Amino acid sequence: MLLIYGANGYTGQLIVAECVRRGIRPIVAGRSADALRPLALRYDLEMRVAPLSQSHTPGRPRLTPPGTLPPAPHDELLSLLEGVKVVLHCAGPFFRTSALMVQACLEAGVHYLDITGEIAVFEACRQRHAVARERQVVILPGVGFDVVPTDCLAARLAAALPGASLLELAFAGGGGFSRGTFKTMLLGGTDGAIRQDGAIVSVPRGWRTQRIRFRDKPRDAVTIPWGDVSTAQWSTRIPNIHTYIALPGGTRWLSAMQTLVQPLLDIPATRRFIERQIDGNVRGPNASVRASAQMQLWGRVTHPDGRTVEDTVTTPEGYRFTALAAVESARRVLERPPTAGYHTPATAFGYDYLHELLKL
Repeated sequence: MLLIYGANGYTGQLIVAECVRRGIRPIVAGRSADALRPLALRYDLEMRVAPLSQSHTPGRPRLTPPGTLPPAPHDELLSLLEGVKVVLHCAGPFFRTSALMVQACLEAGVHYLDITGEIAVFEACRQRHAVARERQVVILPGVGFDVVPTDCLAARLAAALPGASLLELAFAGGGGFSRGTFKTMLLGGTDGAIRQDGAIVSVPRGWRTQRIRFRDKPRDAVTIPWGDVSTAQWSTRIPNIHTYIALPGGTRWLSAMQTLVQPLLDIPATRRFIERQIDGNVRGPNASVRASAQMQLWGRVTHPDGRTVEDTVTTPEGYRFTALAAVESARRVLERPPTAGYHTPATAFGYDYLHELLKL
């Protein structure tokens, strides 16, 4: 049985609809019965309710120190997982919610998937690899647009150039953001991040720019702390990783502006006000945009001797792709789970997984 937590959110609803379209009837779950009930009634699905307490007080994301357990899941959350084989966690921002759900899944022997793109969450999940193997649980975060296509592209490029020492990934396109994504972007801290000689290091936002030849056209792109800074190292063992986003002209000032206003965002009252504004005003791309927009991806690996291999990919709009990839990932784990432990999409399903998804 598949349980989708956060099913009433923007992306959660898209995922539920995709499940039903494909003949999968998940349990819809979340913290509010009032918010879940219309969705459960619409598709005649079982509904379960349990609060998911924040794993730490609101603020910047942080990693769970090695050897330190997250807070113990409460009885209601463990009861939520009774009879469940796979949890697809969709309640972001994940730096607040994932640790408790991961711990509950480990205790209940339930496979864990989510749609995060947050480096801190990937690293925290990675730290649970040994205990997940011991308990025969799969931990597979990032089964949406973050980071399925880039992870598969990275693994394919690494296989094409063994011994590469630098991986660069970039994406462009899209049609807007959901509430959860917006909260992560605004409230998840201001530092950029790259992987350097195997370690994740902080760099300024907009640390580096370059002109990138996407499949449709060249674009100027700027570094961002994308999830592949964490996941691609696990998938490829490449020690240096930079991730980029192509921004429309004149919008790069946003990163600098966020750095300037971060002291205000660190004030709890200010953060609560901003979250209320996001909840009241952000809706995410509409159906027309999801159906027509596309995402452009680019990747390049560089060998110490100067050889390079690069490639490009086009996918459906990000939220549409997330629904497709998340449901297919959950289906595969339900029917034939990969080996227990922490996985990225490419280590779970192989780097051809992206092309298999694009045929669905």
